[in-house]
Amino acid sequence: MELFEAIKNRRSIRKYQETEVKKEKIMKVLEAARLAQSAANRQPYGFVVATDKETIKKLSSAANQEWIAPVMIAVCVNPKESWIRKDNEEFWKVDAGLTMQNLSLGAYAKGLGTCWIAAFDEEKTKKILGIQNPMRVVAMTPLGYPAEKKGPITNRKSIDEIVHYEKW
Repeated sequence: MELFEAIKNRRSIRKYQETEVKKEKIMKVLEAARLAQSAANRQPYGFVVATDKETIKKLSSAANQEWIAPVMIAVCVNPKESWIRKDNEEFWKVDAGLTMQNLSLGAYAKGLGTCWIAAFDEEKTKKILGIQNPMRVVAMTPLGYPAEKKGPITNRKSIDEIVHYEKW
């Protein structure tokens, strides 16, 4: 699949088929996430993959959602392992965002859907998944075969609205 086609056509999927996602496909998606760039190449991230239906129900509840997908992935980061700029700006959330973007595009390329979940109770999520401090859960996504069809992204600002040359 051509990269720009994936970027243009990848959409947030909220309804999934019950079809099992084979481990090989999950591993390809995780490989895409693993290869994401990170500040100073620190790679402070890790992933928890849930396929147990009861665990997925608990995670959905922690997000006040009713996601029914065969897989749920939590994107985790250890802030203590991330790069910090001289002005103390921490980049662990950026690193997590980059892995999530790669994960979503990798999933789309494999015919799978994702949806970035940021609104969830982190402490409940960590307890459900056995995640210990200092690890943080930055995002979650259901993963599965879409049960809904969406067209290309259309509600984006024009390039002229967001690009500035030389100065703002």
